[in-house]
Amino acid sequence: MIDQVPAQHGYLRDQTRAFPQTADPPVTEHTAIGVSRGLRAWLIANRTSFALTSYQSGRLMLVGAMPNGTVSVHQQTYTRAMGLCWKSNQLFLATRSEVWCLQNVLAPDQLASEQFDAQLVPRAAYFTGNIDVHEIAVDGSGHLILVDTLHSCLATLDSIHSFRPIWKPSFITQLAPEDRCHLNGLGMQDGRPKYVTAVGQTDVADGWHGRPLPRGVVIDVETDRVVTDELSMPHSPRIVDGTLYALDSGRGFLVQVDRDTGKVSDIAFCPGFLRGLAITGNYAIVTVSKPRYGGFEGMPINAEMKLRQATPMCGVLIIDLTSGEIVEWLKLEGFVEELFTVELIPEVTCPMSVGPWTPEFPEVITFESEIRPLKSSASETSVLT
Repeated sequence: MIDQVPAQHGYLRDQTRAFPQTADPPVTEHTAIGVSRGLRAWLIANRTSFALTSYQSGRLMLVGAMPNGTVSVHQQTYTRAMGLCWKSNQLFLATRSEVWCLQNVLAPDQLASEQFDAQLVPRAAYFTGNIDVHEIAVDGSGHLILVDTLHSCLATLDSIHSFRPIWKPSFITQLAPEDRCHLNGLGMQDGRPKYVTAVGQTDVADGWHGRPLPRGVVIDVETDRVVTDELSMPHSPRIVDGTLYALDSGRGFLVQVDRDTGKVSDIAFCPGFLRGLAITGNYAIVTVSKPRYGGFEGMPINAEMKLRQATPMCGVLIIDLTSGEIVEWLKLEGFVEELFTVELIPEVTCPMSVGPWTPEFPEVITFESEIRPLKSSASETSVLT
């Protein structure tokens, strides 16, 4: 489903059709999509498009600039769509029990339907079971790194088992399927896991769900050092040019964290629950969601929202890192109320995808005309082609 949103107007009321991964008939829901006047120009100027996930509505959304002057929001259905990683012309997507590899099948000079310069087609799926994968990344050796939230650890793929654990916080005493600390975010540096975020240092089943909220942490994976415990429900640590950014989600702020002292500096307040973060140049792109249970009671953001007389929103905000100003946005109203992450797709103007549950998927057949001899394969757990 493709929604074309005029970049100079407000909301566009449309219907989005989801194709479930069951034998049930398709479900039609209403979603209104609105974009700021300058979003399309911003995408073109920064030579990027981006992907979004919504676990609540089960959607992968690709946002790009259409040749006709509109913003494209291309949607496909994936059950519990979560973490994303763009690497080597491939988009990796974590879902309820799989990690999908969507390959761009277009050559650099090709277009799909005369307007899309990337066509993402599922070419592989790695079956992990329902381990509640949150963020994902590909390391320097081409191995997929998973935040296994259910087992409170970082993991990678395994040819026999659901996953292979590679690191856990020092305060976690057992890899039990209990979501003990709500490990959720992963920041890579030089092709290796560097920082993670967790809602607390709790070591009992579902312990992070308590009220008052535990003190959220950023942890240095290489040293097991807690960089800071002054955050509320943190997400999405990112290292850019030596600077550590994160989302202080329980307070509603994009923040900068001093890597040595742990001092937290606010950059911008965002009217919604923050989860996803991507950075390009001097801009941060974040996802915000409406509250899951009708309000933010018991969270610091609740007082901030009342002070500012703000209304919670679901969408994407683009923030100037120098001024802290929100310069562009995309809003969703209706069926989609919660987003998880955002991932940049640089050097791609307008991407689209073919869903594995759509009628056209079996007919999408591509191949290289050149016949080449076989060569030795890479490591069995490497995901990069």
